[in-house]
Formats: sequence, C-alpha cells, structure tokens
Amino acid sequence: MDRPQAPALLLDALAPAHPAGILDAAERAERRGADRLVVSETAYDPFLQLARAADRTTSIELATGVAVALARTPMTLAYQAWGLHAASGGRAVIGLGSQVKPHIEKRFGMPWDQPAARMREYVHAVRAIWHSWQTGDRLRFRGDFYTHTVMTPVFAPDPIPAGVPRILLAGVGPLMVRTAGAVADGFLSHPFTSVDYLTRQVLPALAEERGAAEAAGEAWTGRPFEIVGSVLTATGRTEEELRANRAAVRERLAFYASTPAYRPVLAQHGWEELHEELHRLSLRGRWPEMAALIDDRVFDTFAVAGTVEETAREIHRRYAGLATRVSVSLPEDAAPNLGLDVLDALRALDGRPAPH
Repeated sequence: MDRPQAPALLLDALAPAHPAGILDAAERAERRGADRLVVSETAYDPFLQLARAADRTTSIELATGVAVALARTPMTLAYQAWGLHAASGGRAVIGLGSQVKPHIEKRFGMPWDQPAARMREYVHAVRAIWHSWQTGDRLRFRGDFYTHTVMTPVFAPDPIPAGVPRILLAGVGPLMVRTAGAVADGFLSHPFTSVDYLTRQVLPALAEERGAAEAAGEAWTGRPFEIVGSVLTATGRTEEELRANRAAVRERLAFYASTPAYRPVLAQHGWEELHEELHRLSLRGRWPEMAALIDDRVFDTFAVAGTVEETAREIHRRYAGLATRVSVSLPEDAAPNLGLDVLDALRALDGRPAPH
C-alpha cells in the first residue's frame, strides 16, 4: 500500500549530555539546520545541559530524549521542564520514558508498579500543575498514584507566553504505546524498532487512543501528534570507519535483542529463539559471542548502513510518510559530524534548502 504524500521529515540531532561537549554540539546542530537538539538522560541531567545550550542557541528546539519520568515526582519534573522552557523562550520539548524496574527501584529508590497506568496519571498530573502555573487556577489533582493540591504563589513560576511544553512518550510494549496515544503530544520510537513493528503494532494503537482523546475534546489534542523515528545507523567516510561503526551497531543490537522488554519486537519477525539465546548469553556476561548472532538479515531489519548518502536514502525510504521526524542514532564513538551529515543528505532528499 502506498503511503500518503507527507511533509518533509523534520530532523533531530542527537547529542550526549556530557558537560564538556554540549555547548559545541548545540551550536553545531543549530548552525547546520537541525530542527531539534535531543539529549538523553544517562550519566548527566539532560535538563541542566539543555538549559546551558539554551543560552548558546536561538531557534533550535531543545528536547529530552528521554528523561526518566518515574525517577521523579510529577512536581519535580514539572519544575525542571518549566525552567528549561522559560530559559529557552518556549523551545523545550519534554521526552519521557519509564525506564525498567531494577533502575527505578534500585538506582533511584522510587516505586515501580503498573508502569503504564502510572505514566498515564503522571502526564495528567504534570499537565495539571502546568495549567495552574499558566492560568493561576487552583491546583487540584488527585489520582491513584499522585496527589498535588498545594501551590502557593511564592512557589508558582510565571506564565510562559509560548504556552506549556509538549510531552512526548517513549514506548515499546503495547500498554505504554497506548498510553502515549492517549495522553501525549507524540511518540518516541525506540531505536530497536523495525518499520514492520511500527506499522503493524505501534501506529494502529496510537491512532486508536489518539482518536479517543480527540473525540473526548482533551485540550492537548489541539496540537498535532508527532511520530519520531530513531534510526540505528552505521555510516562512515572511509571503509575503515564504516566497518567499525557497523560492528558497534551490531553489538548494540545484540544488547537490545537480549533484553526481555524488547522481546515483542523480535516476536513480530518470528525471532523469539534469538532473544532466548541472547538473553542466556547476557546472563553469563558472554557479550563478544552475542554480536556474532546478529546476522545481516536481523541487522538490516533494525538498522541502516552504508555511505552517508546511502543511509540517508534508506532512512528516507523507510520513514518518509510514516514518521513526522527522525533522528540518527550512531555509535557513541562515531565522529560527531556524521549524524549531521546524514541529516544534511535527508534534507536534500526532501528538497529543503541548506542552512545559510
């Protein structure tokens, strides 16, 4: 079935949250015309680093991709996001994820139960807090997991002329996907997501839940819903660079495929046995053996590889008309300009002018 004609793909530049590089990464992404700078939460707080980037940029959107929602209370997240939105002149986009149970309980010391239901209420709670700050209305939120009913003027930030931030939710399993469609402004696909899984499992569920929210007249549905494709990419300007990046992406695929939370994606392709074998090896720490089990068929299903121009053409073929925007997920050790080079090539494929 042919995809409907769609607008040009919007282009997101990924940047590490390390304090030493965030300013250069932000300036470079804006200068080269990326639509959004995305920083994930790993060893550093993405809100802090994006706030620093806000002072060195003027137009690029600044997004967490993702921040760990359930490690924070809704009020904590609301303050961090509001501060970034205010500091950037309304350029913040808040990408959230749930993380997995061991990290929430044993790293952050926070409760983990019913993650999809908790996340649904979490987003409602954040929106209620923001509504109170933006309008001055009394804060009255009571749910099954969170209660927020106190907000005195001294603790309420000023309203933001640009309006409240957008919230995007990441997900893989069906319950979290439905949660994103029901309450968020967009969906962040995981890098370990095939086009087939996205098309057959994710998009129909998102459309159903989003349709229900729109029918109910929910306030946030006045803004378009985003679908963000995150594409595992191995590219290089030399054969040696490409070979090294292919090996690194293969290792990353083996790690994802060994993780029980991502088993449904492999099941979509009939590769449950691959997951079981990789999971057994991971429990014994036999990481070098795992990458060898990712054959070319699996690699090509979940990643793209080739020259900059080849990878751009393949990403465009897969995601144009399917996603609203894309990001290029490269190995950690890849040259920082490679991702922006691929975005440049994608921009050219859509006939968008190069930045001045």
